[in-house]
Amino acid sequence: MLALVWPGGAPAVLGPVVLVGLVVLGLAHGACDQLVLPATGQVRSGQRAYLGRFVLGYLSLAAAAGLGWWHWPGVAVSLFFLVTVWHWGSADAPAQPGQLVLWLAHSLLRGALLFAIPARWWPAEIQHSVNGLLTLAGAAPLGAAWFTGLAQGLWPVVGVGHLVLWACYARRRQFKRAYTDASEVLLLTVLFLTVPPLLALGVYFVFWHSLQHMLRLNRVFGYPALGGPRRAWVAVGKEVAFFMRRALPLLLVSLVVPMGLYLLVPAKLAALDTLLGIAVITAAILTLPHALLVSVVLDSGNWRAAKNKPGVIG
Repeated sequence: MLALVWPGGAPAVLGPVVLVGLVVLGLAHGACDQLVLPATGQVRSGQRAYLGRFVLGYLSLAAAAGLGWWHWPGVAVSLFFLVTVWHWGSADAPAQPGQLVLWLAHSLLRGALLFAIPARWWPAEIQHSVNGLLTLAGAAPLGAAWFTGLAQGLWPVVGVGHLVLWACYARRRQFKRAYTDASEVLLLTVLFLTVPPLLALGVYFVFWHSLQHMLRLNRVFGYPALGGPRRAWVAVGKEVAFFMRRALPLLLVSLVVPMGLYLLVPAKLAALDTLLGIAVITAAILTLPHALLVSVVLDSGNWRAAKNKPGVIG
């Protein structure tokens, strides 16, 4: 709404809010990952030994991602965007046990939408940001023709794909699901059309993806859901506080990553793009173990149930 009424003022107002949110919600939303397996009943004894193994495995995956950025930056950047498309998209997709194809389609289309709109409507800004990240990582920048081809090819596929998805929902008489997804697509489209792409992605990551993940995990941790009009800002604040008390230990460990990157590139820190690049690389390194845990454990119902129902579309 702010971007529609006062487009020029959106960065000044939203920028500091997003910056704070990146730490309070963005980085913290993955800092309860160590509690997921015990909360879902997959760890019943030896909590201390489990925690040691988990932290070791989690940091090992993050270190492997970091080495990828160090030795194969071009490949690492490409994989980061692909993993992000999947992780963000599957987080937005409603649980659909027994409907694997629909769940996969919903996940991939939502994730692709988040990049298709900025690539189509903000091509110069997207090219600058991606090439800045590639340069910081030590890879060769991409030409304008590559970005133009991506935007022109991705946008129609995402648009037609959503129409087919909604038609499938309608055929299955899942009208509410089709309406909800169409409403969310419209809301996200307005956000990404009216707000500069990096800021829009920040708003989405902090106040949509991260907050949604926190609320989802709170249900797993036993925090009671508050529905209807009681879902006020006070209630959301209590949920965030509930989550943050459990996230604090791993959050402090996670802060080591940007601090280490800060020490590795001190000569470049005068540039805003470098600071932004450090934030993105930090997210990329920590996304691999986080996304793997979410897909394998929290989304396991969507994978398992499909084995019993081969006819997922018809």
